[in-house]
Amino acid sequence: MRIDVLGVVRALGDDGGPVDLGGPRHREVLARLVAAEARTVTTDTLVEDLWTDPPARAVGALRTFVAALRRALEPDRPPRTPPRVLVTEGPGYALRLPREDVDVHRFEDTLARARRSPDAVTDLGAALASWRGPAYADVTGSAWAQRERTRLEELRLDGVELRARILLDSGEGADLVAGLGAHVAEHPWREPAWQLLARALYRAGRQADALATLRRARAMLVDQLGLDPGAELQRLETEILNGTAPPDAGRTAWTGPAVRLGPRTTVDLARTLALAGGDALVHSRRDRLAAVRAAERAGDLALTARIIGAYDVPALWSRADDAEQSRAVVAAAERTLTGLGPDGPADLRARLLATVAVESRSADLSGTERRHAEQAAREAEQLARRLADPALLAFALNGVFLQSFARPGLAAARDRTGAEILDLATRHELPNFAVLGRLVRLQSASALGDLDAATSHADAADRLAATTEASLVPVLTAWFRARATAARSTEPGGPTAATAAAQYRCAEDALRTAGMPGLHRGLFPLALLGLRLLHDRPAPTDPHLDWGPYRPWTRPLVLLAQDRAEEARTALAAAPEPPRDHLQEAMWCLTARAAVRLDEPGTAAHAAAALRDAAAEHAGAASGLLTLGPVARYLAEAQACASAR
Repeated sequence: MRIDVLGVVRALGDDGGPVDLGGPRHREVLARLVAAEARTVTTDTLVEDLWTDPPARAVGALRTFVAALRRALEPDRPPRTPPRVLVTEGPGYALRLPREDVDVHRFEDTLARARRSPDAVTDLGAALASWRGPAYADVTGSAWAQRERTRLEELRLDGVELRARILLDSGEGADLVAGLGAHVAEHPWREPAWQLLARALYRAGRQADALATLRRARAMLVDQLGLDPGAELQRLETEILNGTAPPDAGRTAWTGPAVRLGPRTTVDLARTLALAGGDALVHSRRDRLAAVRAAERAGDLALTARIIGAYDVPALWSRADDAEQSRAVVAAAERTLTGLGPDGPADLRARLLATVAVESRSADLSGTERRHAEQAAREAEQLARRLADPALLAFALNGVFLQSFARPGLAAARDRTGAEILDLATRHELPNFAVLGRLVRLQSASALGDLDAATSHADAADRLAATTEASLVPVLTAWFRARATAARSTEPGGPTAATAAAQYRCAEDALRTAGMPGLHRGLFPLALLGLRLLHDRPAPTDPHLDWGPYRPWTRPLVLLAQDRAEEARTALAAAPEPPRDHLQEAMWCLTARAAVRLDEPGTAAHAAAALRDAAAEHAGAASGLLTLGPVARYLAEAQACASAR
């Protein structure tokens, strides 16, 4: 018995003749068991995979399909003897055939051998020739089959390129030109394919055509995908142009899947620009999204996953600068995760999940979205730890950090995450994540009121920024130093409140052009409000102040400062619960203060309950940028108001 799925699903008997497998559902059951590679597939899984909306008698229908398949696969099996090919195991079924009797397993094993040893190149050619069309070609409309088709097509393309590479490396391959030309035309986004075609042309004595091919590759990569050619492609072009390419030009060790992006892709450039801030940061986000969309249009899931995951720019703030763009990136990552399936490459899945966690900033999420993002962060962390990839783990922990604002009072937990990021980055030379680790620890120490520790982290972050050209860092540390001045302005002999206000103003001027509207809007008025509250002064009432996203919680105190108590009461009643972000403790403290001033014990009790776990922290200081003073002060007032009713 032999089963083939590299094309339409079919079975061949001992004589080589076709076996009648029955209808489409019968073939799909068999195909699903082939895809499981001898593992048991439960009845529930088979039902879910066969029907989008399973009928009431789905399990009975499945058993009928299995019984018919057993008769077809073992026509000579005596009655009442157990089946040996399609067997029942526990709660489901499994297919028991030697791997060499199933074409897809034969192909995968041959490809693995060829990756280990070039001597298997002849067998690899035969295995590639066994493909009769897309895998599981007649199993349409099934998500599991689509995932398998995508995975196996990627392996087939790897095999085509590996075979060509082995032949070229061995001194053969001039006759590969036609096949590689067709391969490149069908899959123009595969950079190694262009390199192999150029090598084959060069081997055939067609130097001008080889150069023209490399130039077409450059134009296609830049114009259609927004990618610059990688170093290997550029080096090959230079060697052929200069006539210095040896016969095995471009020879490299084969290490696995062929889709590789060069080190100077648009996304890599966007990642670099993102650290520069200002217009460069804005452009980097735009270019990154354009590259993602181009990759999706190309239809290659692995390429799309790599492009999405390549933008591992450390992120510090829990409110997105461009929420719509972040949602678009998250949606693309989700689509790609679905396409790859749960058994997709672990490194790609981890990067996609980390991207979902990082881009799903907590301030912009509904409850369901927030829980989904938190789960993505946990899964990314688990995968990264299993893969033992320090850079990937640092990126995943960035997502964990950004999803760690589930409730007030979690500064100590964030500090532990920051410490691990910093340790990873220091030990494995990841300077950008070292900066992130320092800033996370600065924020945490600031939230806990430890200004000496926070200052130490700020100084270290500034030193790192000088070597990594991260110009946004001194902007953020300037805000922290203004925050520290504000706190010390309440101490005997400390700086004046006016000095702190002046520092906030200077920091605001630098932030205005930093390309971070999610951070910038409303921050300066909030800092001034915090400074006034530290000195028991009313809220600022300048009508030109832009309170940005914080207006619902600051509005009651501004109205109270204008002696408009009833309007303030209405505004307090209309204020929603604060978003779960860096400034949630500050917003709850503002709610508590307004409730106390307006004698609203119910609202005061609600704020007190939210703030209870943050009693040891400082309001607003988790941002590392400003402070409203100790949470304990607002909590005590709110509790007193609530108990007076």
